[in-house]
Amino acid sequence: MQCYAAEPPLCQSGAMAVMSLKENIRERAAGYGFALCHVTQPDVGALHAEALQRWCDAGMQGDMAWMGEVVRLERRKTPESMLEGVKSIITVAMPYTAPAYGLEEASAAKESGVITAYAHGDDYHDIMKKRLKALALELDEMLGVHDQRVFVDTAPVLEHALADASGLGWQGKHTLTIDRKLGSWFLLGEIFTTAEIEPDESATNHCGSCTACIDVCPTQAIVAPFVVDARLCISYLTIEFDGFIPSQLRPLMGNRIYGCDDCQMVCPWNGHVSKDKPLIDDLLMPKGENNLPDLASLLRLDDEGFRIRFRRSPIKRTKRRGLLRNVCIAMGNSGMTTFVPALLDVLDDHEALIRGHAAWALARLTDQDNQAQLLAALALQLEHEKDPAALQEFSSAIEDIKEAL
Repeated sequence: MQCYAAEPPLCQSGAMAVMSLKENIRERAAGYGFALCHVTQPDVGALHAEALQRWCDAGMQGDMAWMGEVVRLERRKTPESMLEGVKSIITVAMPYTAPAYGLEEASAAKESGVITAYAHGDDYHDIMKKRLKALALELDEMLGVHDQRVFVDTAPVLEHALADASGLGWQGKHTLTIDRKLGSWFLLGEIFTTAEIEPDESATNHCGSCTACIDVCPTQAIVAPFVVDARLCISYLTIEFDGFIPSQLRPLMGNRIYGCDDCQMVCPWNGHVSKDKPLIDDLLMPKGENNLPDLASLLRLDDEGFRIRFRRSPIKRTKRRGLLRNVCIAMGNSGMTTFVPALLDVLDDHEALIRGHAAWALARLTDQDNQAQLLAALALQLEHEKDPAALQEFSSAIEDIKEAL
């Protein structure tokens, strides 16, 4: 929003007026579904800035090259660069429904895939941004018209650091933000404004000596407290990474096909968030079809079917080839030979990423009864394969089957 008026002073003065203003803002934020709303200044602090630099220097951002770009990196370190004249940042959190299942139940569901809880419903980017913009308009009514920008996870903003600084919640050892009441089952958004609002006190960390999230990580991606190596993280691998997943990591992924909630599910601060009582008003509107969905049904999706099913979902980010790649891995990890026919059907898929991972999965599901059939099918496809990476997958699968004979 463009500012055409001079900034007015706060209409009242003193601590009571400041509290009244904040309470008003929080009340309006709650009306848009933001259960938490706090204020900070445009400063992430030296500790967070230095940690970000070390993380990028170590290459832990993986293929997310934009994270290490000098300009974007500096913007994350200096929030004031995102809006000229910014004086305050309002941080908000929108809760979503925690998984209705436990880790053991999800892992035992061999015919199903596990999708991170925030993706059980509609795309939070769309829902939160519309509501943040509406809240920003109300702030203009309260404070006078100011320059403002809203962000939801798509701009170079160090959102967890800002949430920490604002007192919204502290950053856990898994790097997610935690609140005493909501746990970590929420998504963050920000309003940058040139209005001057009294900042809240920063959060206090309450993780103590707990290492539950570190210990449970399937790939040991939390390489140190508060440090996640994206190159090992299942959320990165299944969502952001668009290539052939390193073969040594595939068995560790289990049946997780879009994201991973393991570190959140074992967090003691999430223990009181009831799985039996979902949010009364979950604005992401979770759908049953994304709650442990059937793997075979997903693998049958063609391009149009994928677009229709996930048109309002954040899962569309992976595109069909990314999701079905993940499905193939889950099938390969299942030990269920009943998946063999479905995997054979996609050996000639038009996406090399799907063909290659299907070959890997078939090698994992080979037994005495099907080995001849699978070797013949893989050899036939190998003759026609043109993609170098898929070609390597087919060759490796054939070798693995022969070695197992």
